[in-house]
Amino acid sequence: MQRLKLLKALALCAGFTVASGATSALADTTLRVFSGGANQRPDLMRKLFDQYQAANPGVKIGIETGGATSELQRQYLSTVLNAKDSAIDIYMIDIVNPAQYFGAGWLEPLNAFVGAPAEALKAYLPVYLQSNVVDGKVAAMPAFADAMFMYYRKDLLEKYKIPEPKTWDELASAAKKIQAGEGNPNLQGLSIQGAPIEGAVCTFLLPYWSQGKEFNDSSGKLTLDKAAAVKGLNMWLGMVDNGVIKKNVAEVKTPDTVNEFKAGQVVFAINWGFAWDRFQVDNDSTVKGKVGVMPLPAMTGGKSATCVGGWQWAVSAFSKHKTEAAKLVKFMSTPAASKFLAVEGSLLPVYQSVYVDPEVVKAVPWFKDAAKVVIDGKSRPLSKDYGQVSDVIRTTTSAVLARTKTPEAGVAEIESRLSRVMR
Repeated sequence: MQRLKLLKALALCAGFTVASGATSALADTTLRVFSGGANQRPDLMRKLFDQYQAANPGVKIGIETGGATSELQRQYLSTVLNAKDSAIDIYMIDIVNPAQYFGAGWLEPLNAFVGAPAEALKAYLPVYLQSNVVDGKVAAMPAFADAMFMYYRKDLLEKYKIPEPKTWDELASAAKKIQAGEGNPNLQGLSIQGAPIEGAVCTFLLPYWSQGKEFNDSSGKLTLDKAAAVKGLNMWLGMVDNGVIKKNVAEVKTPDTVNEFKAGQVVFAINWGFAWDRFQVDNDSTVKGKVGVMPLPAMTGGKSATCVGGWQWAVSAFSKHKTEAAKLVKFMSTPAASKFLAVEGSLLPVYQSVYVDPEVVKAVPWFKDAAKVVIDGKSRPLSKDYGQVSDVIRTTTSAVLARTKTPEAGVAEIESRLSRVMR
């Protein structure tokens, strides 16, 4: 009881809410699940939990929700898990967290419940085998996917007879042509996230990866190519100087890009999957029916690559109901659950097969375009100290975009600081 009171107090301090959940006197097991914030659609998770309860009358499921961003959720969960609290049995965690949490001893290995990693995760998108397996153990199971997409004004590219750009240079040229033709001084060519938020980690990685470079090897060791990293940052600064990206890019956050694109002030925009519904559904969107989705461009001679996100189900190492918790995780990771979340919430599937399911395509037609982007996506660096890794990359990237550091100095700092962490 005291632990639950502590958990509720921590939750309230961090802006989280704890739902009591129905508990039957006849129930054998009550599971408590942390289901993320509003963007992780706890309302839809509740429906799936209700389905599970109906099929398993001996189990009752209560939900805890909260945290508007992955950073806030990570701060909260790190506090709770570090306290070895047993009040929560299952956690929904970001794709970057399995290595960190499992390495800290906070997650229960799932091999005994789901099988060996290669077998348990073979049906999922490849990136989830990489991110959810730590030291040969299944640390978590995929819930739903996410990725950064290149959204663009389909109507403007058609107006100026411009094909989807394949390289960053082509994108810059296309943006400049449209900006000049439209004659609107407020029209941005490209919007990216340069504020020191999680999205800035991807802002650093996208041009780097598109040169065919890897940030770390399979063991998590840093493999930074400094010249390629400098080239990527210089590319962004060149776009700022050419008027393609706005000058205060170091202040731009994820919602800023969404709102400015909705307002018709952006030609190309990089953002997460949730933005599609904001562009097409929100009452204040001026670009409904005018939006296209394409793979992110590559450096000349390189290959398109995007930053994959997504959310995973993990069982707490401190749970008193590990077997029942693992059974629920298996249910929440099935193709049927992935299809339900896709149809009902436009949440990206973790199975390649679900992207082409006729019911999914009918409900969310743009998933046909999304599939080719997500399948080749890459995870942000896998590290047991991901909090430090993220902090170094995003703050340094923002400083370079603000021109308080040169690209050379920023990359040198990233290498110096992370070579000690990722080794």
